[in-house]
Amino acid sequence: MKKSLLFVSALFLAGAASAQEHYAGINTSKRVGILNTAINPAEFVNLSNDYEINLITFSANVANNKISFKDIVDGKDFDNLIFEGNEPTNLRVDVEILGPSFAMKMNKWAFGITSAAKIKADMVEVNPALGRAVTNSGVDDIIELYDINSQYNQRGSATTWGEIGFSVARELYNSENHRLSGGVTFKLLFPGSYANIALNQFEGTIENVAGDVSLTNASAMVNIAYSGSLAEDFTDSSNFSQFFAGGLNGFGTDIGINYQWKDVEKGGYKLNTGLAVRNIGSMKFKDDNNVSNNYNLEITGAESLNLNQFEDVSDLKEIEQILIESGYVTIDDSKRDFKVKLPTVFSAYADVKLYNKWFVTAYTQQKVNEDSDNEQIAIQNILTVTPRYSTNFFEAYVPLSHNEISGFTAGVGLRIGGFFIGSGSILSAALSETDQADAYLGFRFGF
Repeated sequence: MKKSLLFVSALFLAGAASAQEHYAGINTSKRVGILNTAINPAEFVNLSNDYEINLITFSANVANNKISFKDIVDGKDFDNLIFEGNEPTNLRVDVEILGPSFAMKMNKWAFGITSAAKIKADMVEVNPALGRAVTNSGVDDIIELYDINSQYNQRGSATTWGEIGFSVARELYNSENHRLSGGVTFKLLFPGSYANIALNQFEGTIENVAGDVSLTNASAMVNIAYSGSLAEDFTDSSNFSQFFAGGLNGFGTDIGINYQWKDVEKGGYKLNTGLAVRNIGSMKFKDDNNVSNNYNLEITGAESLNLNQFEDVSDLKEIEQILIESGYVTIDDSKRDFKVKLPTVFSAYADVKLYNKWFVTAYTQQKVNEDSDNEQIAIQNILTVTPRYSTNFFEAYVPLSHNEISGFTAGVGLRIGGFFIGSGSILSAALSETDQADAYLGFRFGF
């Protein structure tokens, strides 16, 4: 399993070079485009142009609570650092590619069609002593033994999927000073691949004797689920590129409302604010190699499970086979096809005109479901404040965020015409320690 962590480390470095909170700052721009509608479909009514085309945009976000960007740059050992200390390990890898998309507005109505490909890989509340023992990256830290009593569900998971969205929005009220709009996006979901391994209510003793690491006096409820390419090898980066492989097998919905207090004298608005609930829905994985098995793990008396044998494992099938052959797990229930829930969030924002071309935006997203659920795609809670200078052609902004996993981050972004590039963490990475790396870029145009 050590190889899997090396791959996640590579994703961390890729995120540092290329992307983060997706499109932090530009997604609440005064220049309203398809990115704005991704956080609230009601924004279609506010498009800056009658017609809007997105060619391609890319965003990646890697956040954790153990490793700083400086640690990676300095070449420190990822495998040791990610399971350092006693605090449970949390890591979120989030990549989004917004493909060719089109939007238009006509009178009081607006319409859009969008395409996207997404990758999410997570560690949720993983006990660091168990992580060190299973990867064997930190066996020297296990001097004698650790007694672990984790009254929660710790899991590692990865999901890839594609989306095609159809949106409609309408102006609900319009006066000289005020405008109210509503919108909805219906998403067709195409599950690609999935992997999940989880230990719920894990108790046990981990002992190191001359480098031989074993688990004794243990119990847990174990979930192992996989579908598509991630069942075969979770260290091969190509297995994370299967976005539409599973065909149409799910639906999602975004619903939003938007209010504007108009700036009658100078045009535009004094205040633009919105509320939305996004990613309502789920998708069903139905690949030929599908499996979702729940096991009871029980190791008692003088029995022990050799944890060294997991060190070089690179697929969930092999992990499952090792556990079955050990004789310490018994099947509780099994199913072939299973549903995975989208990361539903409630989001709210307000963009306030301060003076002339100076604005400040506050944005928050709060998850609705718990990340510990075995069939739940995880997501971060985020609060971002973004001061910006914005004209029709040029925009510069500084997103300042507090993220649930990585804490405080500061970034910078720039828009010139239809091209934009930015990061939600590059300033904090340059000036201090930060546990997040991200960037984004893209090009769109309107007419």
